[in-house]
Amino acid sequence: MIKSYNKLFTNNQKWVEERTTENPNFFNDLAERQSPQFLWIGCSDSRVPANEITGTMPGDIFVHRNIANMVIHTDISMLSVLDYAVNVLEVKHIIVCGHYGCGGVNTAMGNKQVGLIDNWLRHIKDVYRLHQDELNAIKDPAKRSDRLVELNVQEQVYDLTKTSIVQNAWANGKALQVHGLVYDIKNGYLQDLNITADNTAEIEDFYKLDITEQTIS
Repeated sequence: MIKSYNKLFTNNQKWVEERTTENPNFFNDLAERQSPQFLWIGCSDSRVPANEITGTMPGDIFVHRNIANMVIHTDISMLSVLDYAVNVLEVKHIIVCGHYGCGGVNTAMGNKQVGLIDNWLRHIKDVYRLHQDELNAIKDPAKRSDRLVELNVQEQVYDLTKTSIVQNAWANGKALQVHGLVYDIKNGYLQDLNITADNTAEIEDFYKLDITEQTIS
């Protein structure tokens, strides 16, 4: 157990040496500031590390991860990350990335009680309810799971557009886009679901917020 823990420090030392060999000022530059263009809302699954699968470096992507990449409007952690990313870091893109074979999605498709997480997974069940006719028509459980992963990403993208943070950014003329992606852990490739949003045009009127002069000043 201790050996596996110490391996982290050995790997860290090797990584630092590699970075500084490539660029002696790498960490000095990184310590000065971060100016990522992307906010990544992904799953906590250890097989889906944002920087690794996108080939990006530290400082390139601001990351928030939770079980099944959910955007829940009462989640103060997610909202705080979103607010900081949009209004302080001024990211240009928000990415919701799900992945096939998601344990959270698969568990939500069943009825087994697993503990506290049941309350979190209920939000995924709500996504299933919205699309139950399409999903129930898929007889293969694996394919049904894959489709629910995609639909869940779609709903989380939509939920981001409902937030005051994103709507105020658009009202202020910020060039902000929200994208939905899926990662395939079986082959390593990202798939664009082509559900990008960059304005409130697709939002039902009752979700659109009245932006006051004070808000956009």
